[in-house]
Amino acid sequence: MRRREELLKSIWHAFTALDVDRNGKVSKSQLKVLSHNLCTVMKIPHDPVALEEHFRDDDRGPLSDQGYMPYLNRFILDKAQQDFDVLEFNKMCWTLWYKKNICSQHVLISDDDAFKVWCLFNFLSEDEYPLVIVSEEIEYFLRKLMEAVGSGCSGAKLNTKRFLTAWELMELLGIGYFKGINQQALSMGISEVFQELILDVLKQGYMIKKGHKRKNWTERWFILRPSSLSYYVREDLLEKKGDIVLDQGCCVESLPDKEGKKCLFIIKCTDKSFEISASDKKTKQEWIQAIQSCIQLLRLGLLPPHREARLRRKALRQRQRAEEEDLEERMRRLQAANENKQRELEAMRKKMEEAAAKAATEEHKRKKSQTDLQDRYRLDLERERMVRQQMEEEVAQKSSELELHLQRIQELEDMYRRLEDALEDERQAKQDQKAMRNLQARLLKEEAEKRAELEQIHLQQQRALLHTEAEKQELVAQRLAKERALQAAMKQLERLERERHGALEQYKEVSQKLERAAKKTKTWKDKVAKHEGLVRLIQPGPKEPQRITNWGPASFTNAELELRSKLWQERKNQGAQAQ
Repeated sequence: MRRREELLKSIWHAFTALDVDRNGKVSKSQLKVLSHNLCTVMKIPHDPVALEEHFRDDDRGPLSDQGYMPYLNRFILDKAQQDFDVLEFNKMCWTLWYKKNICSQHVLISDDDAFKVWCLFNFLSEDEYPLVIVSEEIEYFLRKLMEAVGSGCSGAKLNTKRFLTAWELMELLGIGYFKGINQQALSMGISEVFQELILDVLKQGYMIKKGHKRKNWTERWFILRPSSLSYYVREDLLEKKGDIVLDQGCCVESLPDKEGKKCLFIIKCTDKSFEISASDKKTKQEWIQAIQSCIQLLRLGLLPPHREARLRRKALRQRQRAEEEDLEERMRRLQAANENKQRELEAMRKKMEEAAAKAATEEHKRKKSQTDLQDRYRLDLERERMVRQQMEEEVAQKSSELELHLQRIQELEDMYRRLEDALEDERQAKQDQKAMRNLQARLLKEEAEKRAELEQIHLQQQRALLHTEAEKQELVAQRLAKERALQAAMKQLERLERERHGALEQYKEVSQKLERAAKKTKTWKDKVAKHEGLVRLIQPGPKEPQRITNWGPASFTNAELELRSKLWQERKNQGAQAQ
Protein backbone atom coordinates (compact mmCIF):
# COMPACT_ATOMS: atom_id res chain seq x y z
CA MET A 1 0.00 0.00 0.00
CA ARG A 2 1.09 3.54 -0.60
CA ARG A 3 2.66 5.31 2.31
CA ARG A 4 0.11 6.44 4.86
CA GLU A 5 1.48 10.01 4.77
CA GLU A 6 0.48 10.37 1.08
CA LEU A 7 -3.08 9.20 1.80
CA LEU A 8 -3.35 11.51 4.81
CA LYS A 9 -2.40 14.50 2.66
CA SER A 10 -5.36 13.93 0.31
CA ILE A 11 -7.70 13.36 3.28
CA TRP A 12 -6.40 16.58 4.87
CA HIS A 13 -7.42 18.55 1.76
CA ALA A 14 -10.91 17.02 1.89
CA PHE A 15 -11.18 17.76 5.64
CA THR A 16 -10.12 21.41 5.21
CA ALA A 17 -12.69 21.77 2.41
CA LEU A 18 -15.41 20.72 4.86
CA ASP A 19 -14.03 23.10 7.50
CA VAL A 20 -16.02 26.16 6.42
CA ASP A 21 -15.25 28.32 9.46
CA ARG A 22 -11.50 27.59 9.27
CA ASN A 23 -11.37 26.63 12.95
CA GLY A 24 -10.20 23.01 12.51
CA LYS A 25 -13.63 21.51 13.24
CA VAL A 26 -16.16 19.64 11.07
CA SER A 27 -19.65 18.42 11.98
CA LYS A 28 -20.29 14.75 12.62
CA SER A 29 -22.72 14.40 9.68
CA GLN A 30 -20.08 15.64 7.23
CA LEU A 31 -17.50 13.30 8.74
CA LYS A 32 -19.92 10.39 8.32
CA VAL A 33 -20.28 11.17 4.63
CA LEU A 34 -16.50 11.59 4.24
CA SER A 35 -15.80 8.31 6.08
CA HIS A 36 -18.36 6.42 4.00
CA ASN A 37 -16.83 7.72 0.76
CA LEU A 38 -13.32 6.80 1.92
CA CYS A 39 -14.41 3.26 2.81
CA THR A 40 -16.18 2.88 -0.53
CA VAL A 41 -13.15 3.98 -2.56
CA MET A 42 -10.71 1.92 -0.46
CA LYS A 43 -12.99 -1.18 -0.62
CA ILE A 44 -13.43 -1.37 3.16
CA PRO A 45 -16.74 -2.38 4.79
CA HIS A 46 -18.15 0.74 6.43
CA ASP A 47 -19.25 0.52 10.06
CA PRO A 48 -21.68 3.40 10.75
CA VAL A 49 -21.79 2.60 14.46
CA ALA A 50 -18.01 2.96 14.90
CA LEU A 51 -18.07 6.75 14.39
CA GLU A 52 -20.90 7.17 16.91
CA GLU A 53 -19.09 5.01 19.44
CA HIS A 54 -15.80 6.82 18.88
CA PHE A 55 -17.36 10.28 19.48
CA ARG A 56 -20.06 9.31 22.00
CA ASP A 57 -18.77 11.89 24.52
CA ASP A 58 -19.07 14.80 22.07
CA ASP A 59 -22.44 14.35 20.36
CA ARG A 60 -23.73 17.91 20.56
CA GLY A 61 -20.97 19.98 19.01
CA PRO A 62 -18.61 19.84 16.01
CA LEU A 63 -15.70 17.39 16.09
CA SER A 64 -12.06 18.44 16.00
CA ASP A 65 -9.54 17.05 13.52
CA GLN A 66 -7.48 15.75 16.45
CA GLY A 67 -10.41 13.57 17.46
CA TYR A 68 -11.08 12.38 13.91
CA MET A 69 -7.46 11.30 13.29
CA PRO A 70 -7.49 8.30 15.73
CA TYR A 71 -10.77 7.11 14.17
CA LEU A 72 -9.29 7.49 10.67
CA ASN A 73 -6.18 5.46 11.55
CA ARG A 74 -7.99 2.73 13.47
CA PHE A 75 -11.14 2.07 11.43
CA ILE A 76 -10.05 3.03 7.88
CA LEU A 77 -6.31 3.23 7.19
CA ASP A 78 -5.38 0.18 9.30
CA LYS A 79 -7.86 -1.91 7.29
CA ALA A 80 -6.79 -0.67 3.85
CA GLN A 81 -5.44 -3.25 1.41
CA GLN A 82 -3.23 -3.06 -1.69
CA ASP A 83 -5.94 -3.57 -4.33
CA PHE A 84 -7.81 -0.24 -4.18
CA ASP A 85 -7.39 2.44 -6.87
CA VAL A 86 -5.27 5.28 -5.44
CA LEU A 87 -6.12 7.52 -8.40
CA GLU A 88 -9.85 7.20 -7.72
CA PHE A 89 -9.15 7.87 -4.02
CA ASN A 90 -7.33 11.10 -4.92
CA LYS A 91 -10.10 12.15 -7.31
CA MET A 92 -12.69 11.81 -4.56
CA CYS A 93 -10.68 14.02 -2.18
CA TRP A 94 -9.89 16.40 -5.04
CA THR A 95 -13.58 16.84 -5.86
CA LEU A 96 -14.33 18.07 -2.33
CA TRP A 97 -11.35 20.43 -2.27
CA TYR A 98 -11.89 21.66 -5.85
CA LYS A 99 -15.46 22.82 -5.26
CA LYS A 100 -14.49 24.82 -2.15
CA ASN A 101 -11.17 26.40 -3.21
CA ILE A 102 -10.75 26.63 -6.99
CA CYS A 103 -11.80 29.71 -8.92
CA SER A 104 -11.54 28.55 -12.57
CA GLN A 105 -11.50 31.97 -14.20
CA HIS A 106 -8.19 32.82 -12.47
CA VAL A 107 -6.36 29.65 -13.63
CA LEU A 108 -5.59 29.07 -17.30
CA ILE A 109 -4.96 25.29 -17.04
CA SER A 110 -7.76 22.72 -17.40
CA ASP A 111 -9.46 20.94 -14.50
CA ASP A 112 -7.70 17.68 -15.36
CA ASP A 113 -4.30 19.41 -15.35
CA ALA A 114 -5.20 21.13 -12.09
CA PHE A 115 -5.96 17.71 -10.55
CA LYS A 116 -2.59 16.39 -11.71
CA VAL A 117 -0.80 19.46 -10.27
CA TRP A 118 -2.71 18.90 -7.01
CA CYS A 119 -1.50 15.25 -6.86
CA LEU A 120 2.07 16.40 -7.60
CA PHE A 121 1.78 18.99 -4.83
CA ASN A 122 0.74 16.26 -2.35
CA PHE A 123 3.67 14.09 -3.44
CA LEU A 124 6.30 16.85 -3.14
CA SER A 125 4.91 18.72 -0.10
CA GLU A 126 6.37 18.42 3.38
CA ASP A 127 4.92 15.97 5.95
CA GLU A 128 3.75 18.87 8.11
CA TYR A 129 0.34 20.55 8.34
CA PRO A 130 -0.86 22.86 6.90
CA LEU A 131 0.63 21.42 3.70
CA VAL A 132 3.13 23.58 1.82
CA ILE A 133 5.80 22.91 -0.78
CA VAL A 134 9.27 24.33 -0.19
CA SER A 135 11.34 26.21 -2.76
CA GLU A 136 13.70 23.28 -3.44
CA GLU A 137 10.79 21.00 -4.39
CA ILE A 138 9.21 23.79 -6.46
CA GLU A 139 12.43 24.19 -8.44
CA TYR A 140 12.64 20.40 -8.90
CA PHE A 141 9.03 20.24 -10.17
CA LEU A 142 9.47 23.21 -12.52
CA ARG A 143 12.72 21.77 -13.85
CA LYS A 144 11.02 18.43 -14.58
CA LEU A 145 8.12 20.27 -16.24
CA MET A 146 10.49 22.35 -18.40
CA GLU A 147 12.29 19.17 -19.51
CA ALA A 148 8.94 17.60 -20.42
CA VAL A 149 7.72 20.69 -22.31
CA GLY A 150 11.03 21.20 -24.14
CA SER A 151 14.43 22.74 -23.55
CA GLY A 152 13.53 25.78 -25.63
CA CYS A 153 11.01 27.11 -23.14
CA SER A 154 12.00 29.85 -20.71
CA GLY A 155 10.16 30.72 -17.57
CA ALA A 156 10.21 33.69 -15.26
CA LYS A 157 12.55 33.53 -12.34
CA LEU A 158 11.04 31.98 -9.21
CA ASN A 159 9.79 34.51 -6.69
CA THR A 160 11.39 34.96 -3.32
CA LYS A 161 8.63 33.16 -1.37
CA ARG A 162 9.99 30.17 0.45
CA PHE A 163 6.73 28.22 0.67
CA LEU A 164 3.71 27.77 -1.65
CA THR A 165 0.28 26.25 -1.09
CA ALA A 166 -1.50 24.05 -3.64
CA TRP A 167 -3.57 26.96 -4.93
CA GLU A 168 -0.50 29.22 -5.23
CA LEU A 169 1.32 26.49 -7.19
CA MET A 170 -1.59 26.26 -9.65
CA GLU A 171 -1.62 30.04 -10.03
CA LEU A 172 2.12 29.99 -10.64
CA LEU A 173 1.72 27.48 -13.49
CA GLY A 174 -1.50 28.88 -14.91
CA ILE A 175 -0.70 32.58 -14.81
CA GLY A 176 2.84 33.77 -14.53
CA TYR A 177 5.62 31.22 -14.76
CA PHE A 178 5.75 29.96 -18.35
CA LYS A 179 5.87 32.54 -21.12
CA GLY A 180 5.21 31.74 -24.78
CA ILE A 181 4.07 28.14 -24.17
CA ASN A 182 0.71 27.05 -25.54
CA GLN A 183 -1.76 25.24 -23.31
CA GLN A 184 -1.47 21.94 -25.20
CA ALA A 185 2.31 21.69 -24.67
CA LEU A 186 1.92 22.66 -21.00
CA SER A 187 -0.82 20.04 -20.55
CA MET A 188 1.34 17.35 -22.15
CA GLY A 189 4.25 18.30 -19.92
CA ILE A 190 2.08 18.12 -16.77
CA SER A 191 0.76 14.70 -17.85
CA GLU A 192 4.28 13.39 -18.42
CA VAL A 193 5.50 14.56 -15.01
CA PHE A 194 2.32 13.17 -13.42
CA GLN A 195 2.86 9.76 -14.99
CA GLU A 196 6.48 9.63 -13.84
CA LEU A 197 6.09 10.88 -10.24
CA ILE A 198 2.55 9.74 -9.32
CA LEU A 199 1.84 6.71 -11.55
CA ASP A 200 5.47 5.48 -11.32
CA VAL A 201 5.76 5.22 -15.13
CA LEU A 202 9.48 4.81 -15.81
CA LYS A 203 9.25 4.33 -19.60
CA GLN A 204 6.54 3.86 -22.25
CA GLY A 205 6.27 3.41 -26.00
CA TYR A 206 5.24 1.16 -28.87
CA MET A 207 6.99 -2.20 -29.46
CA ILE A 208 6.14 -5.48 -31.20
CA LYS A 209 5.47 -8.55 -29.02
CA LYS A 210 5.42 -12.23 -29.97
CA GLY A 211 2.30 -14.14 -28.89
CA HIS A 212 2.40 -17.30 -26.78
CA LYS A 213 -0.41 -19.24 -28.48
CA ARG A 214 -0.48 -18.22 -32.15
CA LYS A 215 3.18 -17.09 -32.22
CA ASN A 216 2.28 -13.99 -34.22
CA TRP A 217 3.89 -10.55 -33.83
CA THR A 218 1.58 -7.70 -32.72
CA GLU A 219 2.30 -4.05 -31.97
CA ARG A 220 1.49 -3.05 -28.38
CA TRP A 221 1.84 0.05 -26.20
CA PHE A 222 4.16 -0.86 -23.30
CA ILE A 223 4.32 0.91 -19.91
CA LEU A 224 7.19 0.09 -17.53
CA ARG A 225 6.59 0.45 -13.79
CA PRO A 226 8.94 -0.53 -10.92
CA SER A 227 7.45 -4.04 -10.57
CA SER A 228 5.63 -4.72 -13.86
CA LEU A 229 5.65 -4.18 -17.63
CA SER A 230 2.07 -3.73 -18.89
CA TYR A 231 1.03 -3.73 -22.54
CA TYR A 232 -2.11 -2.28 -24.14
CA VAL A 233 -3.69 -2.24 -27.59
CA ARG A 234 -3.15 1.52 -27.98
CA GLU A 235 -1.66 4.39 -26.01
CA ASP A 236 -5.13 5.51 -24.82
CA LEU A 237 -4.88 2.63 -22.25
CA LEU A 238 -8.51 1.61 -22.78
CA GLU A 239 -7.87 -2.08 -23.57
CA LYS A 240 -5.24 -3.83 -21.48
CA LYS A 241 -3.82 -7.08 -22.89
CA GLY A 242 -1.60 -8.28 -20.05
CA ASP A 243 1.15 -7.71 -17.49
CA ILE A 244 4.70 -8.98 -17.24
CA VAL A 245 5.35 -9.22 -13.50
CA LEU A 246 8.98 -8.42 -12.64
CA ASP A 247 10.63 -10.03 -9.64
CA GLN A 248 14.10 -10.89 -8.37
CA GLY A 249 14.28 -14.02 -10.55
CA CYS A 250 13.61 -12.22 -13.84
CA CYS A 251 16.29 -11.33 -16.38
CA VAL A 252 16.41 -9.56 -19.74
CA GLU A 253 18.75 -10.54 -22.59
CA SER A 254 19.42 -9.39 -26.12
CA LEU A 255 18.57 -11.75 -29.01
CA PRO A 256 19.92 -11.98 -32.57
CA ASP A 257 17.67 -11.08 -35.49
CA LYS A 258 15.30 -13.87 -36.58
CA GLU A 259 11.97 -14.44 -38.34
CA GLY A 260 12.47 -11.17 -40.19
CA LYS A 261 12.45 -9.19 -36.90
CA LYS A 262 15.28 -6.95 -35.75
CA CYS A 263 16.31 -5.39 -32.45
CA LEU A 264 15.00 -8.36 -30.45
CA PHE A 265 15.30 -8.98 -26.73
CA ILE A 266 13.72 -11.46 -24.31
CA ILE A 267 12.36 -11.12 -20.78
CA LYS A 268 12.72 -14.40 -18.87
CA CYS A 269 10.36 -14.86 -15.93
CA THR A 270 9.78 -17.82 -13.63
CA ASP A 271 6.88 -19.35 -15.59
CA LYS A 272 7.34 -18.03 -19.15
CA SER A 273 9.42 -15.81 -21.43
CA PHE A 274 8.45 -12.86 -23.62
CA GLU A 275 10.11 -11.97 -26.94
CA ILE A 276 9.86 -8.29 -27.94
CA SER A 277 11.09 -6.32 -30.95
CA ALA A 278 12.02 -2.62 -30.63
CA SER A 279 11.99 -0.03 -33.39
CA ASP A 280 15.76 0.56 -33.43
CA LYS A 281 18.93 -0.38 -31.54
CA LYS A 282 18.91 2.72 -29.35
CA THR A 283 15.33 2.10 -28.22
CA LYS A 284 16.15 -1.57 -27.62
CA GLN A 285 19.14 -0.67 -25.43
CA GLU A 286 17.08 1.91 -23.49
CA TRP A 287 14.35 -0.65 -22.75
CA ILE A 288 16.88 -3.31 -21.71
CA GLN A 289 18.65 -0.89 -19.35
CA ALA A 290 15.34 0.35 -17.89
CA ILE A 291 14.08 -3.20 -17.23
CA GLN A 292 17.44 -4.26 -15.76
CA SER A 293 17.34 -1.22 -13.46
CA CYS A 294 13.87 -2.22 -12.20
CA ILE A 295 15.00 -5.80 -11.54
CA GLN A 296 18.11 -4.55 -9.73
CA LEU A 297 15.99 -2.22 -7.55
CA LEU A 298 13.70 -5.16 -6.68
CA ARG A 299 16.71 -7.31 -5.77
CA LEU A 300 18.13 -4.55 -3.55
CA GLY A 301 14.72 -3.68 -2.09
CA LEU A 302 15.00 0.01 -3.09
CA LEU A 303 12.30 2.50 -4.03
CA PRO A 304 11.85 3.92 -7.57
CA PRO A 305 14.44 6.57 -8.52
CA HIS A 306 12.13 9.60 -8.14
CA ARG A 307 10.90 8.46 -4.71
CA GLU A 308 14.45 7.68 -3.57
CA ALA A 309 15.56 11.14 -4.81
CA ARG A 310 12.71 12.79 -2.87
CA LEU A 311 13.78 11.03 0.34
CA ARG A 312 17.38 12.16 -0.22
CA ARG A 313 16.26 15.77 -0.77
CA LYS A 314 14.13 15.62 2.35
CA ALA A 315 17.01 14.22 4.42
CA LEU A 316 19.31 16.96 3.04
CA ARG A 317 16.79 19.66 4.04
CA GLN A 318 16.53 18.20 7.51
CA ARG A 319 20.31 18.23 7.89
CA GLN A 320 20.48 21.83 6.64
CA ARG A 321 17.68 22.84 9.01
CA ALA A 322 19.52 21.21 11.92
CA GLU A 323 22.74 22.98 10.95
CA GLU A 324 20.92 26.32 10.70
CA GLU A 325 19.31 25.79 14.10
CA ASP A 326 22.70 24.90 15.56
CA LEU A 327 24.23 28.03 14.04
CA GLU A 328 21.38 30.17 15.37
CA GLU A 329 21.84 28.66 18.80
CA ARG A 330 25.55 29.42 18.75
CA MET A 331 24.80 32.99 17.60
CA ARG A 332 22.35 33.41 20.46
CA ARG A 333 24.94 32.15 22.92
CA LEU A 334 27.57 34.57 21.52
CA GLN A 335 25.11 37.43 21.62
CA ALA A 336 24.19 36.61 25.22
CA ALA A 337 27.88 36.46 26.17
CA ASN A 338 28.45 39.76 24.42
CA GLU A 339 25.56 41.38 26.28
CA ASN A 340 26.94 40.08 29.57
CA LYS A 341 30.35 41.55 28.73
CA GLN A 342 28.71 44.86 27.82
CA ARG A 343 26.86 44.93 31.13
CA GLU A 344 30.06 44.13 33.01
CA LEU A 345 31.93 46.89 31.16
CA GLU A 346 29.14 49.37 31.87
CA ALA A 347 29.22 48.47 35.57
CA MET A 348 33.01 48.87 35.58
CA ARG A 349 32.71 52.23 33.85
CA LYS A 350 30.20 53.45 36.46
CA LYS A 351 32.47 52.30 39.26
CA MET A 352 35.39 54.17 37.66
CA GLU A 353 33.31 57.33 37.31
CA GLU A 354 32.19 57.08 40.94
CA ALA A 355 35.79 56.51 42.06
CA ALA A 356 36.99 59.50 39.96
CA ALA A 357 34.21 61.74 41.37
CA LYS A 358 35.02 60.59 44.85
CA ALA A 359 38.72 61.23 44.27
CA ALA A 360 37.97 64.71 42.90
CA THR A 361 35.81 65.51 45.90
CA GLU A 362 38.47 64.30 48.26
CA GLU A 363 41.12 66.29 46.38
CA HIS A 364 39.01 69.42 46.63
CA LYS A 365 38.48 68.89 50.34
CA ARG A 366 42.14 68.18 50.81
CA LYS A 367 43.19 71.41 49.03
CA LYS A 368 40.73 73.45 51.00
CA SER A 369 41.83 72.00 54.31
CA GLN A 370 45.47 72.41 53.25
CA THR A 371 44.90 76.11 52.47
CA ASP A 372 43.04 76.72 55.69
CA LEU A 373 45.22 74.59 57.95
CA GLN A 374 48.58 74.86 56.16
CA ASP A 375 50.27 76.40 59.06
CA ARG A 376 48.60 74.22 61.64
CA TYR A 377 49.14 70.88 59.90
CA ARG A 378 52.57 71.38 58.34
CA LEU A 379 53.79 68.26 60.08
CA ASP A 380 51.00 66.21 58.49
CA LEU A 381 51.91 67.32 54.93
CA GLU A 382 54.16 64.37 54.34
CA ARG A 383 51.49 61.95 55.42
CA GLU A 384 48.97 63.59 53.10
CA ARG A 385 51.47 63.37 50.29
CA MET A 386 51.82 59.69 50.87
CA VAL A 387 48.05 59.31 50.85
CA ARG A 388 47.92 61.21 47.58
CA GLN A 389 50.56 58.97 46.06
CA GLN A 390 48.55 55.92 47.11
CA MET A 391 45.45 57.40 45.51
CA GLU A 392 47.38 58.06 42.29
CA GLU A 393 48.52 54.46 42.23
CA GLU A 394 44.92 53.32 42.63
CA VAL A 395 43.84 55.66 39.80
CA ALA A 396 46.62 54.28 37.59
CA GLN A 397 45.50 50.76 38.41
CA LYS A 398 41.90 51.65 37.56
CA SER A 399 43.10 53.22 34.30
CA SER A 400 45.00 50.08 33.37
CA GLU A 401 41.89 47.99 34.12
CA LEU A 402 39.86 50.35 31.92
CA GLU A 403 42.37 49.95 29.09
CA LEU A 404 42.19 46.16 29.53
CA HIS A 405 38.39 46.23 29.24
CA LEU A 406 38.63 48.48 26.19
CA GLN A 407 41.03 45.96 24.66
CA ARG A 408 38.51 43.17 25.33
CA ILE A 409 35.82 45.23 23.64
CA GLN A 410 38.14 45.60 20.64
CA GLU A 411 38.68 41.81 20.61
CA LEU A 412 34.92 41.24 20.64
CA GLU A 413 34.53 43.59 17.69
CA ASP A 414 37.26 41.65 15.86
CA MET A 415 35.41 38.43 16.63
CA TYR A 416 32.21 39.89 15.13
CA ARG A 417 34.13 40.88 11.98
CA ARG A 418 35.65 37.38 11.71
CA LEU A 419 32.19 35.86 12.19
CA GLU A 420 30.86 38.01 9.33
CA ASP A 421 33.79 36.88 7.17
CA ALA A 422 33.05 33.25 8.09
CA LEU A 423 29.40 33.69 7.09
CA GLU A 424 30.50 35.21 3.79
CA ASP A 425 32.88 32.26 3.24
CA GLU A 426 30.01 29.87 4.04
CA ARG A 427 27.79 31.53 1.41
CA GLN A 428 30.61 31.32 -1.12
CA ALA A 429 31.18 27.64 -0.19
CA LYS A 430 27.49 26.91 -0.79
CA GLN A 431 27.74 28.47 -4.24
CA ASP A 432 30.89 26.43 -4.95
CA GLN A 433 29.13 23.31 -3.67
CA LYS A 434 26.23 23.93 -6.03
CA ALA A 435 28.65 24.30 -8.95
CA MET A 436 30.45 21.11 -7.91
CA ARG A 437 27.11 19.29 -7.72
CA ASN A 438 26.31 20.33 -11.28
CA LEU A 439 29.76 19.18 -12.40
CA GLN A 440 29.34 15.93 -10.49
CA ALA A 441 25.93 15.33 -12.13
CA ARG A 442 27.46 15.87 -15.58
CA LEU A 443 30.37 13.51 -14.75
CA LEU A 444 27.93 10.91 -13.42
CA LYS A 445 25.93 11.13 -16.61
CA GLU A 446 29.08 10.66 -18.73
CA GLU A 447 30.16 7.81 -16.44
CA ALA A 448 26.76 6.13 -16.89
CA GLU A 449 27.08 6.40 -20.68
CA LYS A 450 30.61 4.95 -20.61
CA ARG A 451 29.47 2.24 -18.23
CA ALA A 452 26.63 1.32 -20.59
CA GLU A 453 29.13 1.06 -23.48
CA LEU A 454 31.48 -1.06 -21.37
CA GLU A 455 28.59 -3.29 -20.28
CA GLN A 456 27.62 -3.79 -23.95
CA ILE A 457 31.24 -4.70 -24.84
CA HIS A 458 31.39 -6.98 -21.78
CA LEU A 459 28.15 -8.69 -22.82
CA GLN A 460 29.51 -9.24 -26.34
CA GLN A 461 32.74 -10.69 -24.93
CA GLN A 462 30.78 -12.93 -22.59
CA ARG A 463 28.60 -14.19 -25.44
CA ALA A 464 31.74 -14.89 -27.56
CA LEU A 465 33.42 -16.65 -24.63
CA LEU A 466 30.27 -18.67 -23.93
CA HIS A 467 30.03 -19.66 -27.61
CA THR A 468 33.73 -20.67 -27.71
CA GLU A 469 33.40 -22.49 -24.38
CA ALA A 470 30.33 -24.38 -25.68
CA GLU A 471 32.19 -25.46 -28.84
CA LYS A 472 35.19 -26.49 -26.74
CA GLN A 473 32.99 -28.50 -24.38
CA GLU A 474 31.27 -30.16 -27.33
CA LEU A 475 34.65 -31.17 -28.87
CA VAL A 476 35.87 -32.44 -25.50
CA ALA A 477 32.65 -34.43 -25.08
CA GLN A 478 33.05 -35.93 -28.57
CA ARG A 479 36.69 -36.82 -27.87
CA LEU A 480 35.77 -38.39 -24.53
CA ALA A 481 32.94 -40.34 -26.19
CA LYS A 482 35.31 -41.62 -28.88
CA GLU A 483 37.92 -42.52 -26.27
CA ARG A 484 35.29 -44.40 -24.22
CA ALA A 485 34.08 -46.18 -27.40
CA LEU A 486 37.70 -47.04 -28.30
CA GLN A 487 38.38 -48.39 -24.80
CA ALA A 488 35.18 -50.44 -24.93
CA ALA A 489 36.17 -51.79 -28.36
CA MET A 490 39.66 -52.63 -27.08
CA LYS A 491 38.21 -54.42 -24.08
CA GLN A 492 35.77 -56.31 -26.32
CA LEU A 493 38.64 -57.22 -28.71
CA GLU A 494 40.74 -58.51 -25.80
CA ARG A 495 37.77 -60.52 -24.54
CA LEU A 496 37.18 -61.97 -28.02
CA GLU A 497 40.85 -62.84 -28.31
CA ARG A 498 40.72 -64.59 -24.90
CA GLU A 499 37.61 -66.44 -25.98
CA ARG A 500 39.24 -67.37 -29.31
CA HIS A 501 42.34 -68.73 -27.54
CA GLY A 502 40.12 -70.66 -25.14
CA ALA A 503 38.06 -72.01 -28.04
CA LEU A 504 41.25 -73.06 -29.88
CA GLU A 505 42.52 -74.87 -26.80
CA GLN A 506 39.15 -76.58 -26.34
CA TYR A 507 39.11 -77.43 -30.03
CA LYS A 508 42.57 -78.99 -29.73
CA GLU A 509 41.52 -80.97 -26.66
CA VAL A 510 38.30 -82.08 -28.34
CA SER A 511 40.20 -82.99 -31.52
CA GLN A 512 42.66 -85.08 -29.49
CA LYS A 513 39.82 -86.74 -27.58
CA LEU A 514 37.99 -87.37 -30.85
CA GLU A 515 41.11 -88.80 -32.45
CA ARG A 516 41.70 -91.09 -29.45
CA ALA A 517 38.03 -92.06 -29.39
CA ALA A 518 38.07 -92.73 -33.14
CA LYS A 519 41.15 -94.94 -32.81
CA LYS A 520 39.67 -96.75 -29.85
CA THR A 521 36.33 -97.14 -31.62
CA LYS A 522 37.99 -98.45 -34.75
CA THR A 523 39.98 -100.94 -32.69
CA TRP A 524 36.93 -102.16 -30.87
CA LYS A 525 34.85 -102.24 -34.02
CA ASP A 526 37.47 -104.41 -35.67
CA LYS A 527 37.52 -106.71 -32.67
CA VAL A 528 33.72 -106.83 -32.44
CA ALA A 529 33.34 -107.39 -36.15
CA LYS A 530 35.88 -110.12 -36.11
CA HIS A 531 34.36 -111.72 -33.08
CA GLU A 532 30.78 -111.43 -34.36
CA GLY A 533 31.77 -112.77 -37.75
CA LEU A 534 33.31 -115.84 -36.14
CA VAL A 535 30.74 -116.55 -33.48
CA ARG A 536 27.39 -115.67 -35.07
CA LEU A 537 25.53 -118.47 -36.76
CA ILE A 538 24.73 -118.18 -40.34
CA GLN A 539 20.99 -118.23 -40.61
CA PRO A 540 18.39 -116.86 -42.92
CA GLY A 541 17.59 -113.23 -42.28
CA PRO A 542 14.96 -110.76 -43.44
CA LYS A 543 15.00 -109.70 -47.00
CA GLU A 544 16.03 -106.10 -46.34
CA PRO A 545 18.51 -103.97 -48.14
CA GLN A 546 22.07 -104.51 -46.93
CA ARG A 547 23.50 -101.96 -44.43
CA ILE A 548 26.50 -100.00 -45.57
CA THR A 549 28.99 -98.72 -42.95
CA ASN A 550 32.37 -97.01 -43.02
CA TRP A 551 33.98 -100.42 -43.13
CA GLY A 552 31.81 -101.83 -45.83
CA PRO A 553 28.61 -103.98 -45.87
CA ALA A 554 27.17 -104.38 -42.35
CA SER A 555 26.77 -107.65 -40.68
CA PHE A 556 24.39 -106.56 -37.89
CA THR A 557 20.67 -106.01 -37.46
CA ASN A 558 18.56 -102.87 -37.16
CA ALA A 559 18.15 -103.36 -33.39
CA GLU A 560 21.93 -103.54 -32.98
CA LEU A 561 22.29 -100.42 -35.10
CA GLU A 562 19.74 -98.48 -32.94
CA LEU A 563 21.50 -99.67 -29.75
CA ARG A 564 24.89 -98.52 -31.06
CA SER A 565 23.38 -95.14 -32.09
CA LYS A 566 21.95 -94.67 -28.64
CA LEU A 567 25.27 -95.49 -26.95
CA TRP A 568 27.14 -93.20 -29.31
CA GLN A 569 24.69 -90.32 -28.60
CA GLU A 570 25.12 -90.78 -24.81
CA ARG A 571 28.92 -90.65 -25.06
CA LYS A 572 28.63 -87.51 -27.19
CA ASN A 573 26.40 -85.79 -24.63
CA GLN A 574 28.76 -86.75 -21.78
CA GLY A 575 31.75 -85.32 -23.70
CA ALA A 576 29.86 -82.03 -24.35
CA GLN A 577 28.96 -81.73 -20.64
CA ALA A 578 32.59 -82.37 -19.64
CA GLN A 579 33.79 -79.58 -21.95
